[in-house]
Amino acid sequence: MLNPHAVCDGGDLDCGSGLLLIINKSMKPLDPGQVLEIRSRERTVADDLPAWCRMVKHEFIGSEPGENTVRYFVRKGQSKSALESDLTAAKGYKWNVRVQGEKDLKAKVFARNHHFYSGQPADFSARVDAPSAIDYFIASLASCLTVGFKAHASRRNVVVDQIELSLKGSIENILSHMEIEETGSPSIQQISGTCYVSSAADEDLLKEIWQITLNKSPIYQTLKKAVEIKLTFSIVY
Repeated sequence: MLNPHAVCDGGDLDCGSGLLLIINKSMKPLDPGQVLEIRSRERTVADDLPAWCRMVKHEFIGSEPGENTVRYFVRKGQSKSALESDLTAAKGYKWNVRVQGEKDLKAKVFARNHHFYSGQPADFSARVDAPSAIDYFIASLASCLTVGFKAHASRRNVVVDQIELSLKGSIENILSHMEIEETGSPSIQQISGTCYVSSAADEDLLKEIWQITLNKSPIYQTLKKAVEIKLTFSIVY
């Protein structure tokens, strides 16, 4: 049995969603030739991790089953610049979208290998041809926190059975946006809602993970500077 010099737990993360950055952080203090154990429950790591090791000149030693996880072993290579390359690239990454106007007050949004449609903000119908920019705006916060909570829970080996986040947003005066009234602001005034989580984990640990999620969320940390956000965290048994 191998005796690794350090261990990191990637939980359910795959190599494209942050696992490699966690590995790099854990690998950095090690000397060349020392071994890092990576624990993961994500099946794609078995194929992607050896390929990444070859690319950055680490030695993939092998894997073995663990308790509800797979243990991967990587020996640190000689190149320190390769270790820093992923971190440097992550810090300098820029998100790019392209938007084309469509007929009937719609827009087509291109983001990486996906595209979707967006409608006009001032549409109050229950059924619409495309979600509005405001729908996406509020959804971006909800999805950032939902996926973020699962990721932070996974890193702590916490299993989340279910999670659902329900949000509502209000605009100070939508009639200002529509040029019906001159007074008031078309800005979003408040976002409120509740995050429901079902898990067998300790209640205090779940609350701690929720707070970490808020602290590390790019969308939440940006929006709270300009918008009143009222969120409730509820554990469902």
